[in-house]
Parts: sequence; structure tokens; C-alpha cells
Amino acid sequence: MKPLKLETFLPFLRWAKIYNKATLLDDVIAAVVVSMMLIPQSLAYAMLAGLPPQAGLYASLLPLLAYALLGSSGPLSVGPFAITSIMTATALSALFAESQYSQENMLIAASILALGSGLLLIFFGFFRLGFLTNFISFPVVTGFISASALIIASSQFDTVLGISLNSGYFFDTLSSVVTQISTIQLLPLLFTIALVAFLYGVPKLLRHIVLSVSQNTLLAESLSKITPVLAMLISSLIVYTFDLTAYGIQVVGNIPSGLPNLSLPNWQTLSFNQQDWQGLLNSALLISIIGFISSLSAAQTFAAKQRQRIKPNQEAIALGVANLTAGCSSAFPVSASLSRSAVSFTAGAKTPAASALTAISIVLCCLFLTPYLYYLPTITLAAMILLAVTSLFDFAAMKRTFAYSLKDFSALILTFFLTLIQGLEWGLIAGILFSIMLHLYHSSSPHVAILGQVPNTEHFRNIERHNVITNEAIISLRIDASLYFANARFLADKVNQVVAENPQAKHLVLSCSAINDIDTSAMESLLEVNQYLSDAGITFHLSEVKGPVMDRLKRSQFLQSLTGNVYLSHHQAWLDLTR
Repeated sequence: MKPLKLETFLPFLRWAKIYNKATLLDDVIAAVVVSMMLIPQSLAYAMLAGLPPQAGLYASLLPLLAYALLGSSGPLSVGPFAITSIMTATALSALFAESQYSQENMLIAASILALGSGLLLIFFGFFRLGFLTNFISFPVVTGFISASALIIASSQFDTVLGISLNSGYFFDTLSSVVTQISTIQLLPLLFTIALVAFLYGVPKLLRHIVLSVSQNTLLAESLSKITPVLAMLISSLIVYTFDLTAYGIQVVGNIPSGLPNLSLPNWQTLSFNQQDWQGLLNSALLISIIGFISSLSAAQTFAAKQRQRIKPNQEAIALGVANLTAGCSSAFPVSASLSRSAVSFTAGAKTPAASALTAISIVLCCLFLTPYLYYLPTITLAAMILLAVTSLFDFAAMKRTFAYSLKDFSALILTFFLTLIQGLEWGLIAGILFSIMLHLYHSSSPHVAILGQVPNTEHFRNIERHNVITNEAIISLRIDASLYFANARFLADKVNQVVAENPQAKHLVLSCSAINDIDTSAMESLLEVNQYLSDAGITFHLSEVKGPVMDRLKRSQFLQSLTGNVYLSHHQAWLDLTR
């Protein structure tokens, strides 16, 4: 066993050895470009989480440094993320009633949520439990994220429409909008529409102008990313110049200057009961799972493009430590943003040092720029959120899933609607359970083929699909699945059926080419099948048994009691039994 190297736990030691000026320049450029996105996004996602704007800036400081030390993906941009922000808001709204509302207490609870998520992620990584996320299928994730996009958008309706809405589920929000449609304020709505059009159209215009002038793709992409900053500056100037606060336009207001204090959240100030703490833990678990899935998928996407390898368990530890630092710096749970990571990749980020360099820009913002954000209208942040969530609603993936598998599409739709109706947590849990149940149901009745020989070949194929040669004395049976407790009885029933349908049969050959495992329940079922066939005067044979499966069979009594033989190939069994 090879000794573990320190670089295994501290990946920055690996890339630091070959770090040079050229790499530094690439990372600096990427950091500058990402910073132009991260600063406005951090403010917007803090508002989405129901927290003061400085919490978003704090969530973009130490977590980035932590990932730079422990992460392995250069382009990955860790920090506030739309999905984890709305999940944080959902968890907090369940804990704090209107009478208990306090931004200070909510910030403490959010920090505890980040600590819990961080500890769980570190636990996943340290004990190599990252594989558990594989039980969340792609349709479930698609349905959950698409529904989350609608929930995120609806959470901004009160800001955009200038009305007070019920903080319930998605359809409650829509109902509240309908009942208050006569009180909608026109100015915030028009302002939002103009901002969304600006944020959508100006990047395309800037990219087109730069490409037509210089043909520099990197410059064009970089300049197009300054649009959110321009939107912040222009909208703040308009609000200040025309005193739009007097007409119902809300502003961010005073944001404390300086860096966050580093300490554990003062949980003793929270009057939580055991049920509240249990709810907070459940929310932390779901946030850590969704955050890990989104971060890992983004990291693996860019690693493939750079021909690099990502270690999932190390990524879980890196993201876990990032969340721990968020919890100790008055922030909320963080994850990787696919959009920012894509920008970082396009801008040429080579190492995780790009994250550390991005954090420097956030430090400067916290120290010197926060006073200038006073007149930033909240509808500017809402417009950014609305535009950002359009990429989360994956209608194309829904169409592909519907065309490919109605079973998987049913899991997607169930997750989608339950998330809208019952909320994020129950929607995700129900989707996971339903997809697992579908898998168990499907695998409990695997595909079975009766085989015949393809003329003039050594190949055997399904008699229902091919013109093949058969022999009434031989039943060639293939099970296209591993054998385990859920389908063990199915195997015995299927053998009984085919024997009843072939009264002239003297041999039954089970082709094991598609069987990767046989558990104890299936082994007992095979023993029963062997005895049943023996009583019926039929010899039981196996063919094409894989090595690991044969190793397990040798540890049982099955081979000693088998009435027939084990053949290396099905063709060999056919030749032997047709002589």
C-alpha cells in the first residue's frame, strides 16, 4: 500500500510547484472577470436568502480562500449560489415566524446552517461517502432545479411588483399576486423590465462590438461580463438623481464597511426547540447534497475540457471547509456556480489561485466600496436573480427525458410538482424515494430472452428478434440483470414458465453474460431452481459466468449440487448438448 502524500490532502502543494508568471497572469485575468460577476451576485443571492447584503460579500471571502487551498479545479468558482440561497431562505422561513423575525438571529441560523453543511460534506469526503449522491438521478435533479428556478423567480415578485406577498409555497405566492393585482405598482415593474432587458441585451451588444473591432474573443467575453456592474451604477445613479425612493423604489441602504469577525455563531441566542434543530439539520443535509452535486458536476465538466482528473471525495472536503469558513464569518451556505465557473474557464483560469485572487477583490469591496452601494435599488438585484434563474429551468432536458423514458420522466414531473406544492425539501426527498422505488420495481422484473443460434456463427440472440436455430431439447435462457433479493422469485417463476411451455426440454442453460452479481437470496433461488429442474428431469447448466460471480459461487454449495455443467461459452454448451 502506497503511503499517502501531503499533496493528497492539500492539492495546492501540487500546483504551487509549477506556478509561474504566465499562470499568475491567466489567473489574475480570470479573477478580475469573475469579480465583476461575483460582487453583484453576492448581493443578489444574500437578498434571495433573506439576509443582509453584507452576508453575500462575506460568503465570497474565506470560502474562496479555503477552496483555493483544498480544491483541485482551477475554473471552479465557489461562493453564493442561487439554489443553496433559496434553500437557505426556505429553511430560515420555517424557523422564524413573523413575530420572531430578526435579521441578526436569521444570520446566526444561516451561519449554523453553513457549519452543518460543511461538517456533513467533510464527513462525506473523509469517509468516502460521495457515492451516495449517485442515488439522486438526473431526472430528479432536473425536476428539482427547474422547480427551484420558478420558486426563486416567484420569491422576487414582491420586490418587482411593489406589493406584500404571503411567504408560502409557489402556488400560494401566485394566488397572492392575483388577489392583489389591483395594487401592483407600475414604476418598480417597468424599472425591472428595463433592467432585465439591459442585462440581457447589453452583453450581446458589447460582445458584437468588440468582436467586430478587435476579433479578440477573450476581451469580448470579459467586457460583456461588466453589464451587472453597469446596471448597478446606472440604476443607483437614477434612483439618487430622481429621488425614486419617494415613489416606492426600495434601496439596499447602509452596508457596514470592513471585514467580518471570525467566530462561531452565537447559537445560545436562538430559542430553538429540538424540532427546530432537527429541521435545521435536515436542511443542512439537503443543502450539502445539492451543493455537492452541482459543484462536482461543474468541476468534472471543466476537468474533462482540461484533461484533468477530479477527486470527488477531495472536492467534498474542500467544499465542506469552504462552508465551515462561511459559518465562522457571518455568512450562509455556499456552493459552486456553474455560470461563474464557465466565465472563469473562458477567461483562462489555470489553478485554484484564481479563487484566492477573486477573494482579494471582495476584500477591497468590503473595505472601500460598500458606502457607494447605499442607493442600489433592490429591484436591480431582483432583475439579476430573474435573469440568472432562466438558465436553471432546463426545458430541453425535460424534452429529452420524455422522449427517452416515460419512467424517468414520471420521476422528473413528480419531483417538479411536489417541489412547487410542498417545498424544496419534501420535493427533493419524494423525488429521490420515487426514483429508487422505480429502479427497484424495474429491476425486480428484468428482461429475459430465450436464445437461439445465429446460423453459421457462434452467436446466440433473442428468438423474438432474430432468425435463429433452436433445439426443442435445449432451453437457452438469458437474464439481463444481476440477481438479487428483488428479482430472485422472478427468476424461479420465469424458469417454471419456460419449462411448462417446452415439455420436450431435457436441458436448461442459463446464460450469465449479463449477470454481474448474485446475492444470497438469488443463490437460494438458484438452488430451488436446480432442485425443481432435477425433479422435472431437466439438467441445469450455466454458461459465460463472469470471474467475480464464479468466485462467489465457489464459496457456496451450489456448484456441488448443480446437476449440469458450467461452460465457458454458450456456444460450447450448445455443441456439447446437441451431440
